Amino acid sequence: MIQPFKKLSTSSFIIAFCLHSLTSPAQKNPEKDNLQYVDLRIGNVGQLLEPTRPTVQLPNQMMRMFPVRQDYLDDQITSFPAIIVSHRLGQAFALRPSVQPVGAASWKHKMAYDHDLEVLRPHYYSTYLIDDEVKVEFVPGKKAGIYRFEFPKNGHKSILFDQYNNGEGSWKFNGGQEIVAREIYHDDIPVYLYGTFSKAGKTGSVSGENVVPGEEAKGKRAKAYITFPDNASSIEFRYAISFVSAEQAKKNFENEVKNTGFEDLKKAGEQVWAKTVGQIRVEGGTEAQKRSFYSSLYRTYERMVDITEGNQYYSGYDKKVHTTNRPFYVDDWTWDTYLAHHPLRVILNPAQEEDMLQSFVNMYEQSGWMPTFPVLFGDHACMNGFHSSVTMLDGYRKGLKNFDVAKAYEGMKKNAEQATMLPWRNGPKCELDDIYHSKGFFPALHPGEKETVKLVDGFEKRQAVAVTLGGSYDDWAVGQLAKDLGKDADFQKFNARATNYKNLWNEEKQMFIPKDSQGKWIAIDPKFDGGMGGRDFYDENNGWTYKWQVQHDVNGLIGLLGGKKKFESSLDQLYREGLGRSKYEFWGKFPDATGLVGQYSMGNEPSFHIPYLYNFTDAPWKTQKRIRFLLDVWFKDNIFGIPGDEDGGGMTAFVVFSSMGFYPITPGLPVYTIGSPVFEKVTIDLLNGKEFKMIANNCSVVNKYIQSAKMNGKTLNTPTFTHEELVNGGTLELEMGPLPNKSWGVVNE
Repeated sequence: MIQPFKKLSTSSFIIAFCLHSLTSPAQKNPEKDNLQYVDLRIGNVGQLLEPTRPTVQLPNQMMRMFPVRQDYLDDQITSFPAIIVSHRLGQAFALRPSVQPVGAASWKHKMAYDHDLEVLRPHYYSTYLIDDEVKVEFVPGKKAGIYRFEFPKNGHKSILFDQYNNGEGSWKFNGGQEIVAREIYHDDIPVYLYGTFSKAGKTGSVSGENVVPGEEAKGKRAKAYITFPDNASSIEFRYAISFVSAEQAKKNFENEVKNTGFEDLKKAGEQVWAKTVGQIRVEGGTEAQKRSFYSSLYRTYERMVDITEGNQYYSGYDKKVHTTNRPFYVDDWTWDTYLAHHPLRVILNPAQEEDMLQSFVNMYEQSGWMPTFPVLFGDHACMNGFHSSVTMLDGYRKGLKNFDVAKAYEGMKKNAEQATMLPWRNGPKCELDDIYHSKGFFPALHPGEKETVKLVDGFEKRQAVAVTLGGSYDDWAVGQLAKDLGKDADFQKFNARATNYKNLWNEEKQMFIPKDSQGKWIAIDPKFDGGMGGRDFYDENNGWTYKWQVQHDVNGLIGLLGGKKKFESSLDQLYREGLGRSKYEFWGKFPDATGLVGQYSMGNEPSFHIPYLYNFTDAPWKTQKRIRFLLDVWFKDNIFGIPGDEDGGGMTAFVVFSSMGFYPITPGLPVYTIGSPVFEKVTIDLLNGKEFKMIANNCSVVNKYIQSAKMNGKTLNTPTFTHEELVNGGTLELEMGPLPNKSWGVVNE
């Protein structure tokens, strides 16, 4: 890792950087520190849509930072944020070092950097602005951070401040060494900053096109600056953020960074991350597989984030400040995270997951609805489905009880009975929901038919098949929790609704096909129809992906397809089916459907469970084959190493599970299905003091097929094991070989 440097000669700098390269994280002793394998650059260039961000933060803490730029290919940084407020929904307080005389145009200056001089670690960031010859470093705390700027010895030395949001903001300097700021995020949420500089400077602001000296700046996109003396080459900016009040921002500052130096905060962050990713220890596998694995594990800690400050927090669900005796978490997209992200956290940190589930309950109490995409400003109406219901059931059935289960069920039931199912909409149900409740499917429009329901989003459309399938799963979750809580009438009602998916199964096309409000089939090509992203009928993917969206009733889906053999054959065809057109034409309509293998889309969340469905057939070995292939092809340890929108841990949790050799194929059932591990041994340190071990004897790139298995020393002939066996400290032992054992794991009914 590059150490802070003064102005070095060219030869000295090259020697220093080469030494850094030789001792970079990938070269350390793998037995010492798994943190060495974490590479924030993996996936920093998106296939077609959003890249990953090199997020520097402590695990699940609100202080997040990454340089604002297009992606890793961009060699200019626009600004450095004081805080990333939400994963992809904005930031607050922009910073820019400047070595030119301050003028109104200074804030438009983009900062060129050299990729090879950038250091990206979970707990530390550093870059060298190649034109300006300024080194920028950052270390995060929980609600605070420290920037350090190394300016050239001679010339101007300023830090420029700006705001990202359009509300009325302010900057105020006190004595040239203290700063207090306020920015309005998302129209109505004040974000407060308090900070100090290591040296005093002269301050000012921008008025129109003029730069004026002074200690205060106010207004929309308010701009301010501080210029330091010529002899001040190293400047440290310590600060803290609050969503509660200006006074709390100062308290956060005093609690975290007032008496803590840059190097101390850096070391503390490194220790936290080493302990966090060290909870899972692996042996065997290639260096590339370890890098993909641990980088994915790091990503799963980007969200949700704890926004409690002391014993209080600001809630965007009722726009009030609340007192609390436990953490309150926001920033979660459950359409993505219910599949693997939340289930992974249930294993690694069940107490934290309980706090997150209680946060969901608090949001329901404050807003009247159980959230779907809970962020700082409230429930961000996004995608479709009420998959927080599945997350609640999954946690409860895996032994999590430290949340208000009764209130959670109340919210789940209210969403299921009274909320609109329309994509990208919150609030009460409409006439389309009434059709779902009475007829058991969400109605679609015929191609070319004009929309008559004003509540329908003009871009997102009705997504009628996706809504029906997702609603069936969510209703199943409500019914199952009702059953566990002894609410038999509710169980009967929602268990029946869990089979609504069957109402859209078209026997002729062997696909889920939309119906109109009268129950008549709508003639479509399920491979390509439905407009942008197939959103008239599906969502971001076509009928081939949604053919498998019945995780809660796989046996029922097998029945629709005519039995195990036809089910297996159809799975095979998924990976072999052509696009029927050029890639550019297909992706022009389905840009989310990346990571393609035939019609299978590794780059989008609805596909995660599909390769594991072979475990329900007479060919579990095909799951082993597919998983290894998908991990190897689409999750490389480079800047292109994420095949779709990663969404803050949603996709990389799939990599973590699959690399360990098992997967929660049906969240809501405390059971894992077995794939093909890439490591010879995986040890998970459980917080109950026990260890879960997965041992794969003779495992290698070639030896990917399971020959036989044992759980706790007893022969295991089914490709499943329970959450109870895991948390009790079980040992799953697999014998691996180069050719499939086609009889292992076959379940005879």
